[in-house]
Amino acid sequence: MQKILLTVDKISTYAGQTVSWLIVGLTFLVTYEVFVRYALDSPHQWAFDVMLQMYGTLFMMSGAYTLSKNGMVRGDVLYSFLSPRVQAALDLTLYIVFFLPGVSALCWAGYTYAGDSWRMFEHSSITASGPPVYPFKTIIPLAGVFILLQGFVEIYRCILCIKAGEWPSRIHDVEEVDIEKLKATVHVTDEDIAKLDQYVTRGKGGGK
Repeated sequence: MQKILLTVDKISTYAGQTVSWLIVGLTFLVTYEVFVRYALDSPHQWAFDVMLQMYGTLFMMSGAYTLSKNGMVRGDVLYSFLSPRVQAALDLTLYIVFFLPGVSALCWAGYTYAGDSWRMFEHSSITASGPPVYPFKTIIPLAGVFILLQGFVEIYRCILCIKAGEWPSRIHDVEEVDIEKLKATVHVTDEDIAKLDQYVTRGKGGGK
């Protein structure tokens, strides 16, 4: 079962890493559009719509990736002090009461929303010559399916944690710098840092 959990993690990770390249494309597009607008006085009417769709796709498709890395925002002032079993029980309750109904509704509503857009071959109304939006609206139910699939994995992780008393492993990706790990890697202790602070402080004092 752990292999299945990690396989879904890999799928969410691959999807997130793939759409993350939209950041590069969006950066170049914004830069190019600013240049042609102010330097050449020749802006493109479709630019804003395309930027909006690129950012929206990035935002929606990153949901499953963030969930797989346990990176969703939570008020963990008290949560971090709870035991893993209590954390898992709390998470499981919230997944069942809020997550599953909410994301299921997103998938269904997104499917209907995208279907209506495809039937009329909808184009953006923001500008006169707006680009098609039906491919973009298809991302809504697609992202919902990815999040729902990852949600089932997280629910099962909660059940395993309640049984075992510790959280199952998950695939790790880019993370914030862990100061303690960094100090251990470069073999620096708190005492070394304190000595360096004293040396720097004395140096400044001597200079005065």
